[in-house]
Amino acid sequence: MSDSTLASVDVDYTDGEGEDPADYPSLQHKIEKAIEVTKTGLEEYENPAVMWTGGKDSTLTLYFINQVAEKYGYEKPTAVFIDHFQHFDEITDFVEHWADEWDIDLVYARNEDVGAYADEHGLEPGDDIPVSALSDHNKRHVREILEYEEDTFPFLLDTYVGNHLLKTVALNDALEEYEIDGVISGIRWDEQDARADETFFSPRHDPDIYPPHDRIQPILQFDEADVWDVFWSYVVPDTVAAFPDEGYVPDSADDLPDGVSQAAIPISPKYFAGFRSLGSEVSTEKTEAVPAWKQDLENTTERAGRAQDKEDLMERLRDLGYM
Repeated sequence: MSDSTLASVDVDYTDGEGEDPADYPSLQHKIEKAIEVTKTGLEEYENPAVMWTGGKDSTLTLYFINQVAEKYGYEKPTAVFIDHFQHFDEITDFVEHWADEWDIDLVYARNEDVGAYADEHGLEPGDDIPVSALSDHNKRHVREILEYEEDTFPFLLDTYVGNHLLKTVALNDALEEYEIDGVISGIRWDEQDARADETFFSPRHDPDIYPPHDRIQPILQFDEADVWDVFWSYVVPDTVAAFPDEGYVPDSADDLPDGVSQAAIPISPKYFAGFRSLGSEVSTEKTEAVPAWKQDLENTTERAGRAQDKEDLMERLRDLGYM
């Protein structure tokens, strides 16, 4: 995908500049903006794709895509799942199940070079990988782009080198392989300081860093509580026929309406188990014993259960193409 292809895209790259969730005072305002951005993304880009992690934000984004595609007759974009080899099994199962339910074309983005080395040598997360064992493609990223000088790096997602190779390089390779020109992403302004200045359409056009593309970001304006409000008021009732339409919110997996199983609900079981943010299996912990939406969302940090090494490096990682 070349930058010249994107020259014909008619979007406002300043849309959302200087805004925050308070500029969208009601849930309906937020939903209307999400639909508007999603519709523009599906109209303007030749080959958009949605990044789907199985988490609440990307699943909500996919819900808006489903709704817009059905209403206006657009083809659903491919969903790209970055397989960093350190997922909770429940997340992979969740994504594959709902891809089938929603008739979504699902592809996997993997750094096969790193994965093959780890598999061949029986590595566990945290074990060292020699930089010299990498392909020339990965070596260039480590030495020239990251300017990393050590002889080895840990096979661990939530580190500087690990995150870049296992997620960003895998993503960029997939963008090139599938000629994706618009990446629909479920990031939010309130989620992390490094994302607070994002706009609804964000250019990524430097070919020295990534295949030129745009980021399409329909749910920037939602905060964490908004996400759960939309799930229980719209996503779940629209998906599960037996679920009440009035926005019933369960206290636990055992508190679901009669005839409704947890597996029938498009919310990852990890959220029912008390996780508020989903990262790797080895570096993400639940924050409380109650489901995510029942926790104190206003006075506690959403990503507290995530490894802080990566959180502290988020701005630099995003400069290199991280979501």
